[in-house]
Amino acid sequence: MTSTHNQPCYDPELARCLQQLILIGETTPITPETISTLRERILMVRPTDDDLRRGGKIDIEERQVPGPNGSPEISLLICRPNASVTNASTSLLPCIYNIHGGGMIAGNNRFNMEILLDWILEFHICVVSVEYRLAPEHPHPAPSEDCYAGLIWTAAHAQELGIDLSQLSVMGISAGGGLAAVMALMTRDRNGPTLQGQILICPMLDDRDQTFSTHQFEGTGFWDRQSNLTAWTALLGDQRGASDVSPYAAPSRAEDLSNLPPAFIDVSSTETFRDENIDYARRIWQVGGVAELHVWPGGFHDFPAFMPEATLSKLAIEARTNWYRRLLASHKK
Repeated sequence: MTSTHNQPCYDPELARCLQQLILIGETTPITPETISTLRERILMVRPTDDDLRRGGKIDIEERQVPGPNGSPEISLLICRPNASVTNASTSLLPCIYNIHGGGMIAGNNRFNMEILLDWILEFHICVVSVEYRLAPEHPHPAPSEDCYAGLIWTAAHAQELGIDLSQLSVMGISAGGGLAAVMALMTRDRNGPTLQGQILICPMLDDRDQTFSTHQFEGTGFWDRQSNLTAWTALLGDQRGASDVSPYAAPSRAEDLSNLPPAFIDVSSTETFRDENIDYARRIWQVGGVAELHVWPGGFHDFPAFMPEATLSKLAIEARTNWYRRLLASHKK
């Protein structure tokens, strides 16, 4: 497959934002040598405790819980509405188990928490956000097994945490979206906790990197093909693109997508992950599963996080919020 020379047509508001990101170096492709730089950039925007508390409306705590098979402990960030907000401190709350982005090579359990803080206050939910070990220091299966161990701990301690286990969903952005899809596969295959839903925001699903869109936007936009290859190679090493890669590393490798929780999937029309995301939704539909897919025209990767005030960003955030609102409402019927 050869790269196309057609230039992507970005939404005008987002094109201006993207140009600013280019000027400050945010779109420079990630290489093995610049993974540390990516980590430093993400640490610079790490929310403080005060940021997370939203003026005392949200209670936060961090728990160190057992890692998988004797591995180091995992840090879970637990956020829930203060009793003054819910007026019912003893009631069980729905829960989103959140997995951060960063290509599985960067990030922390506070990264990209903005929309979830809004949801905590609007929907009165608990959010448990996991901090997993990062590649290349900790290649597959470390990230996925860490996330699964944290999910199992959360389910086992649901009563203590004030969580309604029948309303437990997984969510993630980018690499976190891929790992959230992995959680849906692992809980199905290992008879783990039943998930109410999976919210996959521009998820990173396919290590083969051979879709049309991975080539179409090579060298363009935010998180291009070079960055993607760097991340997948960090996770899988020489096995990246091989025939026997586990679906617990790259969910697109799963042969069977049946019996999964309802999925929300969104992606931009002008980004690397477009085609693998569309294909994942299509394959869920083909086995009778439930998936809502949004392909936002002219957006770049994870655009609402960079320019939430843009019209297209507001529509994308509203679509996610409405889907989760309907998911919660379906429990009451």
